Amino acid sequence: MYHNNGTTINKHVEAEGRTRPAVSYKGAMTAFPWIEGAASDVFADGKRLEAVAYGPPPDQALTIVMLHEGLGCLALWRDFPKQLAAATGHGVFAYSRAGYGRSDPVDLPRPLDYMSREARFSLPALLAAIGLKRGILLGHSDGASIAAITAGEHADERIKGLVLMAPHLFTEEMGLASIAEAGHAYETGDLRARLAKYHANVDVAFRGWNDAWLDPGFKAWNIEDAVGRWRAPALVIRACGHDRRDSGYAAKVALARRIRASRRAAALFAT
Repeated sequence: MYHNNGTTINKHVEAEGRTRPAVSYKGAMTAFPWIEGAASDVFADGKRLEAVAYGPPPDQALTIVMLHEGLGCLALWRDFPKQLAAATGHGVFAYSRAGYGRSDPVDLPRPLDYMSREARFSLPALLAAIGLKRGILLGHSDGASIAAITAGEHADERIKGLVLMAPHLFTEEMGLASIAEAGHAYETGDLRARLAKYHANVDVAFRGWNDAWLDPGFKAWNIEDAVGRWRAPALVIRACGHDRRDSGYAAKVALARRIRASRRAAALFAT
């Protein structure tokens, strides 16, 4: 189904965009009831997603949209969304992507371009469903990569900034080794039981992430090109040292290089 060819993986979503019918979001602004701290559901791209909102609604203030990591979900943000709304005075919207938490499951195996599909289809539908006016995309790990792709894929004037915590731009051997270790812990240790506390479909959550990243074809995955098309400034938080052997070092260097080469992108790096 997949090939060890970067063009196959990275161009597949472009073909998907050409053949998939356009989605109309007319009337979607009433899809999510913005009630402070009340758990609710939002419907986007054919999936029911668990969600919660804090602070003022989108028609009253800028909205921070939170995108969790590869094994994360709404519950694993804990009280961060509430604290973020209180500290900034902005609205904060957090949710579990399809396949995670208490949101609808997804079919396995996930396609190797699943993050690009999230950026191209699911996230735009979600932003329409909450009635976004002005927003910042805040993402961690996979969620940061989805935000990075979104900022490069869409000329969306509503997106005023990015906060990217440990974004992936491509695969790195150290990262893949850690993911393989997680797979072993899931099979032989207590990781499955611990994740099952947060994910209704725990095997879908874990396998959808782990199997995709460890697929040989995924080594060709690369989203560097999206960075040069950013139209909004970014705060990039990347915990790695200055040694090229450190995990994340190559991504940090590549990100800085792409931003310097771009006439539009701008970023502040923090470690």
